[in-house]
Amino acid sequence: MILAIRNVFCSRSPHNWPPRSPDLTILDYYLWGTIKDLVYRERPTTAEDMKNRIRQAIQSLDSAEIRRATDDFQRRVTACINARGEHFEHRD
Repeated sequence: MILAIRNVFCSRSPHNWPPRSPDLTILDYYLWGTIKDLVYRERPTTAEDMKNRIRQAIQSLDSAEIRRATDDFQRRVTACINARGEHFEHRD
């Protein structure tokens, strides 16, 4: 998915895609932190418990929240372009 998005933006823009930017990677700016918060509400007791908690956390994700996170992507891309690929502050 990331490669497809990168291809769309790079083919329509003279700007190069910033290398491995966590501000432009939904897994970094949304998913991993959300999953971690859900999984570690209580400390997992075994590896199997951890796997089950991860599965439950993924299944519990709210589609509206996921939509907001993906909609936020466009704002992040715009901020990155305005900063010419340099560091930019993103505000939620």
